[in-house]
Amino acid sequence: MASISLSASRFALAGLLLALLATGADAHDTRGTMPQQSSQASIALGELPAQGQRTYQAILNGGPFKHDKDGTVFGNRERLLPSERRGHYREYTVDTPGARNRGARRIVCGGQPATAPTACWYTADHYASFRRIAP
Repeated sequence: MASISLSASRFALAGLLLALLATGADAHDTRGTMPQQSSQASIALGELPAQGQRTYQAILNGGPFKHDKDGTVFGNRERLLPSERRGHYREYTVDTPGARNRGARRIVCGGQPATAPTACWYTADHYASFRRIAP
């Protein structure tokens, strides 16, 4: 009797795994990272935190910026943003109230000149995900 229920459990588990694969459910890969997500999710400019709205305005105005790293090249090593030549993307800090360092929030913009980007993305989780900013 125990071997029948063990076989049934294995069969049920295999069926569940196949169902998950068929529906395209996200899963961690063997390195513990999430599969690539689309950078096409969007966020309205007005939905950004107030600090993000100020950073976005500073980008369009060419500054001033508080952090030395603001305006430096963003390498897109995570490959979550559209593929572009090196130097296309620049990153900017979105201050986090109470943080002792730059925090995890950033705006990454692409295009030249930097004051007229073709597109900008917001990340609240230090490049783990991006949402395209819809001005």
